[in-house]
Amino acid sequence: MDNSEKVSATSPSSRDEFKDVIKGLIKLLMLVIFLGIIFIWALMPTMVYRTKWLNPVMRTEFGTSTYFGAIGLTFFMFMFPMVLMACLGCLYLHLKKQKNTNHLAREKITDGGVFAAMKRPMLVKGPLGIVSATELILLAMFVALLLWNFFMYMRNAFPTITPQSAAKHHQKLWQARLEAMAVRIGLVGNCCLAFLFIPVVRGSSLLPVVGLTSESSIKYHIWLGHMLMTLFTAHGLCFIVYWASMHEISQMVSWGKTEMSNVAGEITLLSGLVMWATTYPSIRRRFFEVFFYSHYLYIVFMLFYVLHVGVAFCFITFPGFYIFMVDRFLRFLQSRDNIRLSSARVLPSDTVELTFFKNKGLVYNPTSILFVNIPSISKLQWHPFSITSSSNLEADKLSIVIKSEGKWSTKLYEMLSSSDHIDSSLSVSVEGPYGPTSIDFLRHESLVMVSGGSGITPFISVIRDLIAITQTTSCEIPKITLICAFKNASDIAMLDLILPTSGLQLSTDLNIQIEAFITKEKEPRNEETQKIRTIWFKPNLSDQPISAILGPNSWLCLAAILASSTLIFMIIIGVMTRYYIYPIDQNKNKYNAASRSILYLLVLCVSIMVTSSAAVLWNKKKYNVESSKQVQTVDVPSPTFSPSSWAYREIESNPQESLVQCTNLHFGERPDLKKILLETKGSSVGVMVCGPKKMRQKVAKICSSGLAENLHFESISFSW
Repeated sequence: MDNSEKVSATSPSSRDEFKDVIKGLIKLLMLVIFLGIIFIWALMPTMVYRTKWLNPVMRTEFGTSTYFGAIGLTFFMFMFPMVLMACLGCLYLHLKKQKNTNHLAREKITDGGVFAAMKRPMLVKGPLGIVSATELILLAMFVALLLWNFFMYMRNAFPTITPQSAAKHHQKLWQARLEAMAVRIGLVGNCCLAFLFIPVVRGSSLLPVVGLTSESSIKYHIWLGHMLMTLFTAHGLCFIVYWASMHEISQMVSWGKTEMSNVAGEITLLSGLVMWATTYPSIRRRFFEVFFYSHYLYIVFMLFYVLHVGVAFCFITFPGFYIFMVDRFLRFLQSRDNIRLSSARVLPSDTVELTFFKNKGLVYNPTSILFVNIPSISKLQWHPFSITSSSNLEADKLSIVIKSEGKWSTKLYEMLSSSDHIDSSLSVSVEGPYGPTSIDFLRHESLVMVSGGSGITPFISVIRDLIAITQTTSCEIPKITLICAFKNASDIAMLDLILPTSGLQLSTDLNIQIEAFITKEKEPRNEETQKIRTIWFKPNLSDQPISAILGPNSWLCLAAILASSTLIFMIIIGVMTRYYIYPIDQNKNKYNAASRSILYLLVLCVSIMVTSSAAVLWNKKKYNVESSKQVQTVDVPSPTFSPSSWAYREIESNPQESLVQCTNLHFGERPDLKKILLETKGSSVGVMVCGPKKMRQKVAKICSSGLAENLHFESISFSW
């Protein structure tokens, strides 16, 4: 493309400036709402909350309502603000999506400063993993909130427990205090449960607002899960000890009709313990399928939690789970379609690149991931893989790379490598893509990408996207250094995936240097082994290209789903409570608690299913006309073999030659990461790493050492 045809990096228009103001106001409003939620959690254990706010104000307004009853109090105090914040996040992301890429590129990081220092790794090794100063401070603040809740509950409860009050219930003083402490520990655990599901919402509208993705936030889910199960386990053990000391062990099998159900609480705890036990690294690594399938117990956990505490109380902790339910059902709807496969490239490194057709309107950013399910291998297993293609470079194709490292991926590799022809019976379903909402690496003057083995895959998408930017804009592109470490020479073939199969040459505007290290071998393998085999799939007209489940305006649609499902739920519950439950209950807890809980949960699920299904069907009808016309008839070539360009460096006509020329191969050695990173020039150097745990820790340690103030660290780790 001629430079005159490229989009120039002009100054932001007044319209863009207005959008920036709106986005700033939205973020400010979201911050106010979030601080309000935290304030309520901090106020809950105090006497001020109970005597001066809850009883005279909130219960008067909502507790006596004939339309909502006690549920209205917790719904409007806890669930409504979180849903409102999620809707505002959708609006913010919709406006951000429309912002020109050039404007992002101009937002350079010019100095270290306090904010840059806060983002650098502070802890590199340990049970928390790689943690920045900001994350450590927020974690400490959350733990402080839990401790504040516990001590304030105890401070207010213990003075009211006297030998005389305990004797009225045939208790000793220590038994009464143990019972009170058990209840309060459970209340503190609810704070963890309220936020537990937010980090695992893949299509979250909350995480991207603060620059996070669900993949990078999975560690927060792990932290919250450990704290939650520690508190809930202590809660259950305290009650068991109490019942045993009171000779009331039969309480363990009680299920009150209008009171709290102990059996439901025990089922909740047991299902949580099973999930908790399988999360430990040694069990998860060796028995991944056990970990994977046991986590479906979250359905049992949440169902019996609601039956244990009652539907009115559960809405204190339900907002995060509600947003998760919406996201989970949308993923379910997307996974119903069989996806149209274009081709597969089988590499000699036990690696496969799958290329799918996609809707041209589907746009995603580099380092995004796609969840894949192949029913012929496993109907239940879903695995995440890095997307190696660029939506800006390949408008109608999407590619992922799968390294044969486990049972599932090994079966797929054997299936493709052993057959000369794959017919249209290979069924594939996907969820996603999911990834960052902005391309922050454009803000750096230099970009160093460090990978180990298959960790190179997210960086392939980065390079392809930069190639696309050089073809369409005249903005400044950072200098790229790719450091990739492989065990065997056959793994070098993965570098052939950097450029798409179209034979595109590297642009001269892209300053890139690749340093490939082969650690286990001292010389190249025989050329005959360096063959890349391409398999073309015969398309099935019933298959669909990958498309955004909610269309091009997905964030606005998600906001509509969240708002409408909440509104429908409120209307149905209001009518049902007023004309069915209230005549029986009279707000005196006469109605069966379990029946009420199940009824409310059914209404909530139906509201989500109806609104989500309607939005998906509307978008399919409106935007998928192109899908029905795309690839109606495709000629399917025979399987082909092509040599890896790294084995045939003398072939000048090879389309990969432009990439080969900027690559240095190092056999029998490991990269000196400290030397490479510290010698990288630039006022701002973005450092991205994806690979083994020790490699990530080593790079994080270098970036946090203080030897170079211009290094900005980001780790990419697939923890699903």
